[in-house]
Amino acid sequence: MTTALVNPATGRTFADVPSTSIEETDEAVARALVAQREWARRAPADRAAALRSFAGAVDAAIEELAGLEATNSGHPIGQARWEAGHVRDVLQYYAAAPERLAGAQIPVAGGLDITFHDPVGVVGVITPWNFPMTIASWAFAPALAAGNAVVLKPAEWTPLTSLRLAAIALEAGLPEHLFQVLPGLGPVVGERLVTHPDVRKVVFTGSTATGKRVMALAAEQVKQVTLELGGKSANIVFADSDLERAARTAPSGVFENAGQDCCARSRILVERSVLDRFLELLEPAVAAVAVGDPLDESTEMGPLVSRQHLSKVEGFVPAGAPVAFRGSAPSGDGFWFPPTVLLPSRTDRAFREEIFGPVVSVVPFDDEADAIGLANDSPYGLSGSIWTRDLSRAVRVSRAVESGNLSVNSHSSVRYSTPFGGFKHSGVGRELGPDAPLAFTETKNVFFAIDDAPPSTPSPSTTAPSASAPSEETT
Repeated sequence: MTTALVNPATGRTFADVPSTSIEETDEAVARALVAQREWARRAPADRAAALRSFAGAVDAAIEELAGLEATNSGHPIGQARWEAGHVRDVLQYYAAAPERLAGAQIPVAGGLDITFHDPVGVVGVITPWNFPMTIASWAFAPALAAGNAVVLKPAEWTPLTSLRLAAIALEAGLPEHLFQVLPGLGPVVGERLVTHPDVRKVVFTGSTATGKRVMALAAEQVKQVTLELGGKSANIVFADSDLERAARTAPSGVFENAGQDCCARSRILVERSVLDRFLELLEPAVAAVAVGDPLDESTEMGPLVSRQHLSKVEGFVPAGAPVAFRGSAPSGDGFWFPPTVLLPSRTDRAFREEIFGPVVSVVPFDDEADAIGLANDSPYGLSGSIWTRDLSRAVRVSRAVESGNLSVNSHSSVRYSTPFGGFKHSGVGRELGPDAPLAFTETKNVFFAIDDAPPSTPSPSTTAPSASAPSEETT
C-alpha cells in the first residue's frame, strides 16, 4: 500500500510513499530497543559528537530539505530554508545536553543520596503536516540527547523531509535504527506506537480531538505523553500601542504558513476607540502579502496543504460572511485561499473555532478587563500577543491571559532555547528550552547507607600475612 503525495501549488501527484503496516511498526520498535541500549551505553561525549555531526550534515543539506518542503508542503522557499536551518540549530543546541544532563546529591541523614536521569527507552513521535521537520526536531533532538531511540510517524501528506532527516542521521554516523521514520496512516502506525508496550513515551502534535484519543490510549499503559494541540490565539491591541507597527506586523502573526499554525494570532482584539484606524492601517498590510509559487523567492504565503483542507477553510467563510477585506491569491490549479479579514460577532463560529487557514477575525473590546476576558473565553491557550506602551499593563495582562507563550509588542512564539507549550485544550507538557531532555528521562533516586563508625583496623602485631598475598620481596 502506498500514499500519493500531492504538490499543493499544482494539485498534482508528484510521488508515492509506502505505507507502514502494524507488523512493520512492531519490527521497527524491536530494532529501536536494541539500538537504544547501545546508544545509552555510549560515553556522553560520544553521543554529543554524534549529534553535532548530525547537525553538520543537516547544514550541508539545507537547500535539499527546503526544496522538499516547498514541494511537499507548499511552504515558501525562504521559509522552508529557515526551517531547515532551525532543525540544524535545534540539534546543535541539544548536542550539549549529554554532557550536562546531571543528577543531584541531596543531603540526608544516615548516608548519601543521589539522583540519576535514565532515558525512558523508545520514544514514539507523531508529527503534523504544517511544520513537518521543525516540529519533528523539537522531539527527536532532545530525546536522542537524553539517550533514547526515536520512532517517528510523520503526517500522511508531508513525510518527505522527515524521511530525509532519518537518512541524514544515518549518513552522519548515528547508530542504525536509532532514529526511524515510518510513513503511514494515523490509525495504523500512530495508534500502534501509542499502544505498543515497548514505546515508553509518546510525543504528539496535532488536533485536540486526536490528542484526547492519544492521551486516553496512553493512559491504559500509564505511558508518558507530551501533547501540543490546537490554538485560537489572541492578538490584543491597546489604544496606547504603536498602532502602525501593530497593524503592519499583524499579517505575519496570522498568515505565515497560510495560517496553518497552532500559534496563529487568528483573533485580533482591538480597543474600540482605535478600531477604525487600526483597520485602515491593516488593509494595505494584508493587500501587500505576496501569495504565490512556493519556489519563488519573493513569495511570503503559499497554498493550503490539500484540497480537503481548502474545503474546510472555505466552510468558515461562506457567502454573506462578514468579510472586511481580502488580499489576493492565484487562481487555477493548487489549493489557494486569499488572506481574509472578518468582522464577526463574539459568538461567530469563525471567531471561536480553530480555522487553521489564512482567516483572521477582528473584534473590539472596551477596557483591559474586557480584553482579558475575551482572550480567555476560549478552550485554547497556546500563544498570543499584547501591544501596549504601558509596562505595568503589559505585565498585568500577560499574567492574566491563560496562555503558555505570550509576546509583548511582538509575534514571536518559538525559540529553541525557551519552553513551549499550551494551557487548557492546547496541550500537556512543554517542549524546547534547556530542560527538554529531562522530559525524556526517568528520575532514579539511590540512597547509600553509610555507617557512622569507621571499620576497626587490626593491630599489625597480631596480623599474619595472607598466604595468598605477595610479600614485599615479590612485589
